[in-house]
Amino acid sequence: MYLLFAPPRRLFPVLFLLLHRRDLALLLLSLTLLAPPAAPHQSSSFSGSVALTEWRSAHASYYAVFDPLDTVGGACGYGDLGKSGYGMATAGLSEALFEKGAACGGCYEVRCVEELRYCLPGTSMVLTVTNFCAPNYGLPADAGGICNAPNHHILMPIQAFEKIAIWKAGVMPIQYRRVKCVREGGVRFTIDGKGFFYNVLISNVAGAGDIVAVKIKGSATGWLPMGRNWGQIWHISADLQGQALSFEVSSSDGVTLTSYNVAPKNWAFGKTYVGKQFPF
Repeated sequence: MYLLFAPPRRLFPVLFLLLHRRDLALLLLSLTLLAPPAAPHQSSSFSGSVALTEWRSAHASYYAVFDPLDTVGGACGYGDLGKSGYGMATAGLSEALFEKGAACGGCYEVRCVEELRYCLPGTSMVLTVTNFCAPNYGLPADAGGICNAPNHHILMPIQAFEKIAIWKAGVMPIQYRRVKCVREGGVRFTIDGKGFFYNVLISNVAGAGDIVAVKIKGSATGWLPMGRNWGQIWHISADLQGQALSFEVSSSDGVTLTSYNVAPKNWAFGKTYVGKQFPF
């Protein structure tokens, strides 16, 4: 016969002595099954993006950001990273990863490994490539030249670094993998230049994030290929004034996106126009 009420505390020792060993085992098992399940381990900063590659080994370090102007510029051409929506979740890649600017706009998930004293367990961070970590050929790659080839190195703002590790880690081992970029709104086309020479910055790209080929079309022309000027700034010499502009952009995963009449016929230099967006 089993008790159906909670006995006073002083009766618990007596109760357990009276129970048969088999009954005691069943009671403990029942208590275990009734206990709430442990919460699953979750990353504090991973956005759930779809992985494009396997995890690979690299090193990471950080730089301090003291002034808002420290987030302006960069080797990808995005300008003010705050206004362009990238914020502090950004990265500069070493020579072996930067691919002469072709990597700009891609997204990397990074996590701290090995340095258990400094790693924040279970965390990861998704970063957008916006800059280049320049090599220092005055130092060997294995003795101070952290961004020299063939090193795989990721440089990030301290605000991003401290999402996965304590700042005392300095240069630390990490793992990284390419993931799909998640963006709000459409792909942005910022047109600059003079006369019939045009520069177009392509930003806020979802999916693979990086752009490998661009074509432009005026309302009175066919499709014209553009060349990479630097980073994700593409150029062409063609007189397209007074024509609505369409763009065809291709990412590194083979997806091509066509946005028709993105810029109206009265478009102007210095303006940004928004097109369609890649799936993610």
